[in-house]
Amino acid sequence: MAKQKTQFVCSNCNHNSAKWLGSCPSCGKWNTFQESRVDSSKAVNHKAKVEGLESIERPQNLNEVETSEKSRFLSNINEFDRVLGGGFLNGAYILIGGEPGVGKSTLTLQIAKSNPDLKILYCAGEESAGQIKQRAKRLGVSSNNLLIYNETQINKIIEEVQKIQPDLLIVDSIQTVYRTELQSMPGSIQQVKECAALFQQLAKKKNITTIVIGHVTKEGDIAGPRVLEHMVDTVLQFEGDKNYTYRLLRSLKNRFGPAQEVGVFEMKEDGLIEVSNPSELFISDKTEGVSGNAIVCTMEGSRPLLIEVQALVTASAYGTPQRTSNGFDRNRLALLLAVLEKRAGYSFSNHDVYLNIAGGFRLNDPAGDLGVCCALVSSLVDRAINQRTAFIGEVGLGGEVRTVPHIEQRKKEAAKLGFQNSVVPQGKGSEGIRYVKEAIKKALE
Repeated sequence: MAKQKTQFVCSNCNHNSAKWLGSCPSCGKWNTFQESRVDSSKAVNHKAKVEGLESIERPQNLNEVETSEKSRFLSNINEFDRVLGGGFLNGAYILIGGEPGVGKSTLTLQIAKSNPDLKILYCAGEESAGQIKQRAKRLGVSSNNLLIYNETQINKIIEEVQKIQPDLLIVDSIQTVYRTELQSMPGSIQQVKECAALFQQLAKKKNITTIVIGHVTKEGDIAGPRVLEHMVDTVLQFEGDKNYTYRLLRSLKNRFGPAQEVGVFEMKEDGLIEVSNPSELFISDKTEGVSGNAIVCTMEGSRPLLIEVQALVTASAYGTPQRTSNGFDRNRLALLLAVLEKRAGYSFSNHDVYLNIAGGFRLNDPAGDLGVCCALVSSLVDRAINQRTAFIGEVGLGGEVRTVPHIEQRKKEAAKLGFQNSVVPQGKGSEGIRYVKEAIKKALE
């Protein structure tokens, strides 16, 4: 009988240990070690060659390397192309992550709808061909160049890809693909890492643009070892609150375009619809004449967005006041409340504070600080802010309003949507607000 050895592998960074550990010494994550068995009598060559992917390249002089500026091709989905930096690059390796049901598979199918002449091989490991056909029918996808392949064994996938030579390969999902030479189950760290490396070789050596869809953990990170994100050229995160219809496609990494660029979609019955002016979407239901509401202008990549901040400040009925925030960092809220008490003279110590970013959006841009402060004071004194005013600026611990990048671009976006006044930090040679106390006074005029 073959002798069995047990080892423990970190699900976050792939660190190996002979025994279970509560905290990984490599990445510091807790409760990430999983038990796996190693058959010492059957040593597996993890680097075994795959037919068709053997390296035959020789070192080249940089000046002799041939490139083409026309090597990109469009998905014909403007928001998607925007996030990619101008479309797909031949041989690019792209990872799309997101929560279940957010629309990852829908987005990839809509590429076929927008490009009927593009030869696409869709390797489905989670759905049958019949289920994909039903979804495609609902989305209006009709293309003779879309090939569905229900296979999860990577050697067979690579063999089929080399026969068909598609323009685009879609793998849904990387956690379902496995290699028979490995003893571990599909979805394990070893399988994901090995299969991802083989898809990388396929993309680069055969010049085939490859999209792999990945699951996410309960913390929102892409599942599998972090080395997976280093292998790919582009990491896209598909985000969206299930209670709302909008979706954000964000580039976390992009070797061929800007990172942190965002595309906005709205999920409808017939699929994902592009939102060309997302600011109108997020402030379409703003309320007039209600205290505690303020409009801020945040930047998502190179795109300015107007977001509504809602604050509710009420007298506390208990000994310890409540501090609740939705879509805004709670520690940042506590900091701004301390600044308002110390530097502006507004007391919140006996009040419950509730802060909400409308539309389910998450506000991480420090430029939203000024609008949050004005919304909090507006609710405290129960006086409404002029709804034609937008707020842009970071608030420091001294109560000063600090400048933020892209001021002019933010102001233009606000003016385009009818906001006559923009409260901004004081800049070199320009008028503006220097302290948060001045901004509050101007907001409540």
